[in-house]
Amino acid sequence: MKLYFDCGNGISGDMAVAALLDLGADRLKMEEAFQSLELENEFLYDIKQVQVNAISATDFDVILKNDKTHHHRNLKDINEIIAKAKVSEKARTLAKKIFQIVAEAEAKVHKLPVDEVHFHEVGAIDSIADILGFAVLYDDLNPEKVYFSSLTEGQGSVMCQHGQLSVPVPAVCEIVKSFQIPIRITENDGEMITPTGAAIVAALYSPEKLTTDFVINKTGYGAGKRKYPNPVLRVMDIEER
Repeated sequence: MKLYFDCGNGISGDMAVAALLDLGADRLKMEEAFQSLELENEFLYDIKQVQVNAISATDFDVILKNDKTHHHRNLKDINEIIAKAKVSEKARTLAKKIFQIVAEAEAKVHKLPVDEVHFHEVGAIDSIADILGFAVLYDDLNPEKVYFSSLTEGQGSVMCQHGQLSVPVPAVCEIVKSFQIPIRITENDGEMITPTGAAIVAALYSPEKLTTDFVINKTGYGAGKRKYPNPVLRVMDIEER
């Protein structure tokens, strides 16, 4: 199996999880991983089909049980959570790599040592679920190769823990700079690439491009929650010709 991530309409952690579920990755493996974290008192999750511009897509939503459980965890805390998860070593390694990429980006933005970075939204339980969930589903599909389109971002600003930030937010800028990932800016108002989404791409990124011709075996559609014209991530199972 080879995968092509069409990021022309943005990418976030929940969109990436949803697209792989829609493509056919094993939902039960992800659910077993979540149960092994023993964080049931902190979050629930919902998986459902939604319509995005009349196209059926999967939506993955992490629901915090109480806003007070939205902890500001550091990388050590997160790695300890991932370490006790019942997942394959490949999935565990990928999840840790994605968080490491975000931590290093935030450290550069805030001029702090990596171990002093508190993740705020990114380290909250919803993003732990997004990143671990993605790693488990990606490992289940076990592609031999993965390709990405250029990343596509909006403009304007977005509110976050630090206040109002320009889009792309600083962590996204740092990630795409560090990994030399192509990005283009559209006229869409608001954030289309989250730091988690950018880190997922960076963790798997290769500059190698698709050949001219390929056959699509199946397409997974992951719905986003931002209010721009077409918030959906497509991931295709392809064969190159």
